[in-house]
Parts: sequence; structure tokens; C-alpha cells
Amino acid sequence: MCLVLCDRYDVSHFCLSFPNMVIDHTVALRVTMRESSLNVIQGDVVVLPCSFFTSSPLSRLNVIWTLAPFSSPETPIQVIVYDHGQVIEDPSLIGRVGFTGIPWSADIVLNDTRVSDAGTYRCMVNNPPETADPGIGELELSVLAAPSLPMCQWDGDIDMGGSVTLSCSVVEGVPTPEIRWDKLNPEEVALPINMEGDLSGAIQIVNVSSQTSGLYRCSATNLLGTENCYVNLSIYTTPDSSSGILQGVLLTLSMSLVLLALLALVLWLHHTGQDGRWREGKEEEEDECYNEIRYTPSLMKRSFV
Repeated sequence: MCLVLCDRYDVSHFCLSFPNMVIDHTVALRVTMRESSLNVIQGDVVVLPCSFFTSSPLSRLNVIWTLAPFSSPETPIQVIVYDHGQVIEDPSLIGRVGFTGIPWSADIVLNDTRVSDAGTYRCMVNNPPETADPGIGELELSVLAAPSLPMCQWDGDIDMGGSVTLSCSVVEGVPTPEIRWDKLNPEEVALPINMEGDLSGAIQIVNVSSQTSGLYRCSATNLLGTENCYVNLSIYTTPDSSSGILQGVLLTLSMSLVLLALLALVLWLHHTGQDGRWREGKEEEEDECYNEIRYTPSLMKRSFV
């Protein structure tokens, strides 16, 4: 009897015989992961490593990769399978996933990575008649993504003394973006943030006034970049009641002065007209008296002739 020791990948070419030793088919198949976690930027290519050791022929090798997404870990999906020489890909991943060296290696490559690809990947290897112990390897894949373009909006009462809420949200970003509000003009002011969720932020401005009006910016930032959106806020200012009363009083006084001036002008014109007529009457009376005195002597002369 002899024991045959074979290369881990190709049992048909690298076997050595040792006399007086037997083959032990009960040796457990071992699976190891060279990495426990990986990071990749969205859109890039990543290789997920999975190594295994077996002493049996690879004719019945079976490799299964599964994914438990971070978004829904309770519903894992089957990524890719190698079984009896055939490769089967998940329909949603066709063209984006594949083995790199099957059957000698269980490594797979994932290209055009997406945020939805992030999660816990499991590599399961079987090679009968060997039993697997444990036969399963795990690694976590994180897909980093720059923030998506945020959406800005406002809600509330824009009358003087009212309350306005500015809100900002992004759909995507890994790591979770930091959301920040700033007032840009007419004066630049950094504003506090009230985080309402992982990918949203809101601030509330109470007792708004004309100074509240201006251009506001929301910034969503992580280590891959920054995206911004803007809100132009205009506060409606109602006229002040005290200033309105004062304006009314001033208007009344102005009209009164105009009326008095018109009345004085009328009286002056009236007085001027009467004085002219009186002078004319007086001159006429003087002329009449003068005529009477002038013709009286002649009349008297005529009476004595």
C-alpha cells in the first residue's frame, strides 16, 4: 500500500508515491479567505479571494458564492456557482462577475461595482468525497461612493416673525455624507444642523426677519467629494403700524397747509379786487365833483348878461 500526496490544484500531475502508506479520504477540505474585508470605489473592479485545500480529484468540485447585502441581510442572493464544470451566474450580475482561475482557485472578480454590491460574501466549497471543515469563508465588501446631488427645499411661514425649515437630502453616499447648511449672502453665516436621518439634514429658523432673507447652501460631503444645492429665501415684511400712523399724520398736515395757502390766496385776490373797485369809484366821484365846480361859474356869468 502507498500514500499518494498530490498538488492541491492538479492531482493528475504532481502525485508522489510512498510505500507502506495508504490514502486517507477522510481528510477535511479546508477553505480560507485571504482578506476579511475589502473596500472598492463605485465603478472599479475588485477581486474577492477564496482559497481551498483538497487532496481529492477536482472532477466533482462545487463552489458557490452568495451575498447578503447590507441593505437586506436577511435575503441573501446566489452570486455565481461552479458545479461539475459548469458556471452559472445570477441573472442580475451577468457580465459583471466571473471566476478567475476555476477549478484551481475559487477567486471571483466583480467589475463595474455598485453600491448595491456591498455586503457579506460567502464562499462555499465542496469536493466529494471529502468533507468540508468548515468549508465556508466570509468577507465584507464595502463600495465607496461620492455623495449624490442633494435636494434642497424649504417649508414654513415666510412672514415676519414666522418659522421656516430648510431641509436637504441625498440618495447615495458611502461613507454617509456630512450635511451642512451655510448662509452665503448678504452675509456669510454657518448654521447648526439637526440630523433627521442617515442621508438628510434640516435646520429650523424661528422668528424670521428681513435679515433672514438671502441665499442658503446645503453641502453633502464625504471622503470622495462634495455636492451642493441652494435655496433663495425671501422674507415678506409687513409695514410697521407706528410708521404708518406717522405717515398719515404728515400727509394730513401737508394737505392742511396746502388748503390754508389756497385760502389765503383767494382772500388776497378777493381783497385786491375790492380795493381796485373802490379806487375806481372814488376817482369817478372826484371827476364828477370837479365838473360841477368847473361849469358853475360860466352858468352864473350867463345869467347876468
